[in-house]
Amino acid sequence: MGQERRRNRRKRLLLEAKWESMSRTHEARVDDVSMGGCFVNTYSHVELDEEVNLQILLPSGEWLQLRGQVASYQPGVGFGVAFRPLSNEETLALNVLIATGEDREL
Repeated sequence: MGQERRRNRRKRLLLEAKWESMSRTHEARVDDVSMGGCFVNTYSHVELDEEVNLQILLPSGEWLQLRGQVASYQPGVGFGVAFRPLSNEETLALNVLIATGEDREL
């Protein structure tokens, strides 16, 4: 197995999401959320290092909008996204999500 590259604690959530790249919007789900990024479950194709806009539907019903870059890609499964530097609001929303979100069962 490869060396663990994550520096942040991950929360195993499963949330509805949308992501946009090249002006197309795709439905998806996100899981394994951390302050540094998350995994986007989608069948759609992406390129490594591609810039994406990600919207995560929070348990509160609000959408959290984040920007990131594709860090890994598994065809037919999804991709890992590394968040761009977070604003104070984005940091607060992610902290709350990670602290209060319900872990999904594996």
